[in-house]
Amino acid sequence: MANTFKLKSTSNVGVTTVGIYTATSSVTATVVIGITLANISGSGIHVGIGITRPTAETAKQNIKLIKDVPIPQGSSFEFMQGNKIVLEQNDTLTAVSDVSNSLDVALTIMEITP
Repeated sequence: MANTFKLKSTSNVGVTTVGIYTATSSVTATVVIGITLANISGSGIHVGIGITRPTAETAKQNIKLIKDVPIPQGSSFEFMQGNKIVLEQNDTLTAVSDVSNSLDVALTIMEITP
C-alpha cells in the first residue's frame, strides 16, 4: 500500500455546506491529520465541520464533528490537535459558516491506496 500526504484547501466557504474532500473509490482510506479554519471576514463567524456518508449504506450516519464554533475576526481555529479521523471510500468532509464568503479551510490528509 502507498501512503501519500496531501493538502486540500477551499476558500470563501459560506452559508451553503460545501465538500472539502471526498475519499474516492481509488483510495482504501484517508487519514485526516489536521484541519485549520481561518476567518477571512470583517466580523466574527460560527463554523461547522461534518462528514457526509454514502446514503446506500444505512448503517453509516452523517455526522457533525463541530457545530457553531465561534472564530473571531482575523483569527484561525486548529481543529483536531493530535487526533485523527479516518474517512472511508466515498465519505466527504464538509464545511459551513454562518456568513457568506467568510471561511478558508486547509485540510492535511494521508491517502492510503492499494
